[in-house]
Amino acid sequence: MTSTVPASLTRTAKGAALQAVFLDMDGTLVDTEGFWWDVEVEVFAGLGHRLDEAWREVVVGGPMSRSTGYLIEATGADITLDEAAVLLNDRFEKRIGNGVPLMPGAARLLAELHRHEIPTALVSASHRRIIDRVLDSVGHHHFALTVAGDEVTRTKPHPEPYLTAARGFGVDPRLCAVVEDTATGVAAAEAAGCRVVAVPSVSPIAPAEGRVVMASLEEVNLTFLRSLIN
Repeated sequence: MTSTVPASLTRTAKGAALQAVFLDMDGTLVDTEGFWWDVEVEVFAGLGHRLDEAWREVVVGGPMSRSTGYLIEATGADITLDEAAVLLNDRFEKRIGNGVPLMPGAARLLAELHRHEIPTALVSASHRRIIDRVLDSVGHHHFALTVAGDEVTRTKPHPEPYLTAARGFGVDPRLCAVVEDTATGVAAAEAAGCRVVAVPSVSPIAPAEGRVVMASLEEVNLTFLRSLIN
């Protein structure tokens, strides 16, 4: 976890109903879920295996340990989890070397949160090396805190990543809003007690108590996020 939380931001958060906003990365802020699948297809093709398109919905949004482990088991590839993770991260990092495309509405939302000094954290199942490379494009200054999948004991769908972000800001997770694009991420945020905005990227997500489903980040703004906290 990396944190640059100014004391002024923490004090501001404690005086407001909405204490912080936590954002997922792949598929939520940046249009990279397809990149990950393409890289998985390429890596396993190099190992002599073809991935079934139906597996994409199984691995989307999951931590690398789970998604890669599933693909190794499904294909029978002769490779360890650690070896596959290195190949996937290397290939993905090369893929995004020239920048990453933002999801519609992401730049506007990030600018709004920054302008109003809302404590904002990036909470991702991706590894630190990937997060830092993506933030070179998105802008490190948008986030006072970032939590990577390889920096927690249990990553999504476990609540630990979001609870870690809440502790980092010194806020109540029940007074925080989370934006996620996958069922795995939604499960993690809800288990942490956060209010959730789901903006599905690959697979549909149904509305539920404490969860709002939106078609795009273009429909999400600070006023809306504040309205989620009762």
